[in-house]
Amino acid sequence: MAFSAYHGRLRATGKTQDTMSLSQAQKKAFRSIGHHLNPVVTVSENGISEGVLAELERALSDHELIKIKLALPERDDRAAMLGELVTASGAELVQTIGKMALLYRKNPQANPKLSNVKRFEGHHGRH
Repeated sequence: MAFSAYHGRLRATGKTQDTMSLSQAQKKAFRSIGHHLNPVVTVSENGISEGVLAELERALSDHELIKIKLALPERDDRAAMLGELVTASGAELVQTIGKMALLYRKNPQANPKLSNVKRFEGHHGRH
């Protein structure tokens, strides 16, 4: 997947073979849900290890929508790392803000008690 700078944020310019591009309405709903999530995967300056990829895979399978933290000081390094993570996981980038990124990958057999998408269905930014 290729990325380009767009008003200081990353924007996906291509699709991976197994994901469909999210509509603006879906992204808006996912951003609303993601606002309340804590990061479940943190990538440090040590880079992407097998453990990070395994945890990313588990988190996406269980939760579908996850927040990750890229603990890297340089914006370009974070963008490159995020690109690698998105490509390796087959997830779709929903949003990046600073050192946080929101990723989504649909799981047809998602557990309703674990999936952030299913747990927050009907949640539209209201408490």
